[in-house]
Amino acid sequence: MSSFDEADAPSPRGAMLADLRRWSLANLRYAADLILPPICIRCHAPISAHGVLCAACWQGIDFITPPLCDRLGLPLPYGGEPPLMSAMALRHPPSYGRARAVARFEGVMRDLVHGFKYADRHEAAGLFARMLRSAGAELLADADLLIPVPLHSKRLWTRRYNQAAILARRLSAETGVRADLSALRRSRKTSSQVGLSRGQRRENVAAAFAVPRGAAARIRGKRILLVEDVITTGATLGACALVLRAAGAAQVDCLALAIVVNEDQLLAE
Repeated sequence: MSSFDEADAPSPRGAMLADLRRWSLANLRYAADLILPPICIRCHAPISAHGVLCAACWQGIDFITPPLCDRLGLPLPYGGEPPLMSAMALRHPPSYGRARAVARFEGVMRDLVHGFKYADRHEAAGLFARMLRSAGAELLADADLLIPVPLHSKRLWTRRYNQAAILARRLSAETGVRADLSALRRSRKTSSQVGLSRGQRRENVAAAFAVPRGAAARIRGKRILLVEDVITTGATLGACALVLRAAGAAQVDCLALAIVVNEDQLLAE
């Protein structure tokens, strides 16, 4: 007896409609590309697909690869027996478990993040999600829940969107790890972190976050992965981690698009 049931075979009409649908979609894409040709999302050079970078811009990203600090995710000059710890992690142990970032916050990545964060340039969101999935594979494998670093309601009203929430939502779609966009809120408006020292940043965000009463049950016992655009000193992520751990989270790790590696950058970012 054949394992293929003739009743399951598509009818000639069904096959014809499927071919027609594929042909229509292909032509629609072709027409769309004629009207809005695919260009690099940074330099606008013509390329073959939408939502990606040209080769030159891709090569301009300083991706973070091993060896790196197990706690802070900072690149290290040489490897050794794991876990590897940077001098910064030993001097300033973070409140969270581990942090990872896609690239250094320099050059092309800095331009992309600033466009995404300040100029409403969301066409890179899909690419960012794929980058985060790759850079954070180790953390995502352990995560139960993705939580974006929240904006205060006044800043959210002004900016109209939270870039970390967009990243968390797209990363959830890429990985299947659930995102909870309301499990953490910014309870106190803080001044901008730009130009502040490491200690000033820590003081600025102290007690600035809270877990809403109805969200505590969703956090208790969960392994949380905080999602952010840029890690500078880790002060904001540390403040979030303290609150989540106090609410019963079993583990809190962090994943970001970029990380400030050069201490001289802190006062400028």
